[in-house]
Amino acid sequence: MSRFNRAPKVFLIAAAMLLSFVGLMSTTMFAQESGDSGTHATALPNAPSAAQSSMQPRVVGSSAAGGTITGTVMDSNRDVLQGARLRVVGSSGSTLLDVESGIDGQFMLSGLPPGTYQVVVSAPGMREVRSSEIPLTAGEFKILPPIILPLATVATTVNVVDQEALAEQQVQIAVHQRIGGVIPNFYSSYDWNAPPMQAKQKFQLSFRSLMDPVSFLSVAGIAGAEQYRNIFPAYGSGIEGYGKRYGAALANHASSSLLSRAVFPSIFHQDPRYFYKGTGSVRSRMLYAMSAAFMTRGDDGRWEPNYSHLMGSFSAAAISNLYYPRSDRGASLVLLNGLASTGGDIVANIIREFVLKGITSHLPTRANGQP
Repeated sequence: MSRFNRAPKVFLIAAAMLLSFVGLMSTTMFAQESGDSGTHATALPNAPSAAQSSMQPRVVGSSAAGGTITGTVMDSNRDVLQGARLRVVGSSGSTLLDVESGIDGQFMLSGLPPGTYQVVVSAPGMREVRSSEIPLTAGEFKILPPIILPLATVATTVNVVDQEALAEQQVQIAVHQRIGGVIPNFYSSYDWNAPPMQAKQKFQLSFRSLMDPVSFLSVAGIAGAEQYRNIFPAYGSGIEGYGKRYGAALANHASSSLLSRAVFPSIFHQDPRYFYKGTGSVRSRMLYAMSAAFMTRGDDGRWEPNYSHLMGSFSAAAISNLYYPRSDRGASLVLLNGLASTGGDIVANIIREFVLKGITSHLPTRANGQP
């Protein structure tokens, strides 16, 4: 056989040997890989897979996973309340957690071991709220109903002032003021901030002044002076003339006192008393005392024209036309008596300002005049 005829057989044999070698190498590598896998599995038989690890519960120390309490804090209008303070109190009374509610009013209290808790919620201007006991088991997620914080109750003290009692007190102070313990000094107030009298008390003090024995003695002195100077000669002389003068003077005194110290002060809401100044220069005090015949304090504390005294004096003078002698009646009598009353009030006020305080008994504790 020739060389060319043997060549195909040689190529066939070589190809068969190459395929056998490749198959053998593949089998060996596969066996090695299988052996390695088996060895790895045997070395870590209890190792969980990645999926299994993510499903395991979180363990805190040696206990089971902590529970969670969540909810929302609202005000009384049911608007969410941000920044409210929440404290978790255990059964022992100790605070375990202290957090604040978020911008949406929500809170989450997590990592709590099994037990019984209370949630205490507070906020500025709100009343503190304490929840009922909340039992919590391991890993439990508990949602509380909305926690409503009501507004804090503000304690307001209202002092009810009994104006009637204060006015009565002013009358009692006035009727105990006497010059030398004898002569009434009822219409001088030495407390600059004395409360006003009501109409009832103005009439009470006026009647009390009229019925005082010293008032009758004063009228008797006025009638005696008129008798001595022979004023109103139509009344005559002697006991009869004196009696007429006394009656006219008493009527004058009564009408003037009632009208200028009770009737008109009640109508115009003015204070009939003279308020002692007691401070400043002699000149300023003198001017104040003289002006008090024309200016007075209203029941509201403001100074205003003294309508009460002026109208009371001239009204009483007009009434005097009813009982003075016919020959003396007329506008001149009204003018004379009205001006005399006003002038007498000016003199009385000056005496009150500079003399009477030092000799008047039972002055009130706040007898310092103008502060």
